[in-house]
Amino acid sequence: MATLSKVRIDKWLWSVRIFKSRTQATDACKAGKVKINGSSVKASTHVEVGNMLEVRKNGFDMIYEVKKLIEKRVSATLAEPCYVNLTPAEELNKYSAWYIGKSGAEKRAKGEGRPTKRDRRTLDKFKNFR
Repeated sequence: MATLSKVRIDKWLWSVRIFKSRTQATDACKAGKVKINGSSVKASTHVEVGNMLEVRKNGFDMIYEVKKLIEKRVSATLAEPCYVNLTPAEELNKYSAWYIGKSGAEKRAKGEGRPTKRDRRTLDKFKNFR
């Protein structure tokens, strides 16, 4: 297989799993949330090995360096060597703190049954306290 010299930025962002869909990657480029070497780009702009990408996603500024070009979406373990995450530690800490709060529904131990009205109120009070 021939090695790639250039790949569209929206396709690369989708294939290395920075965005869940190519449409999201394209929309981020159109909104000016993706920069290559400091300048905003269109979705059709080509990315090359060694480029520095600045991606604003969910209010967080992520910085990546392109190490390998791929066109097809691959698993997370195969996508990892394609870039280096150069995001500052304080930005990563903000992102991980935000992401922890999105864990989903609460779990109850097997056999405890449905929560009572009192249990639900206690749980709601705890959740709103944060």
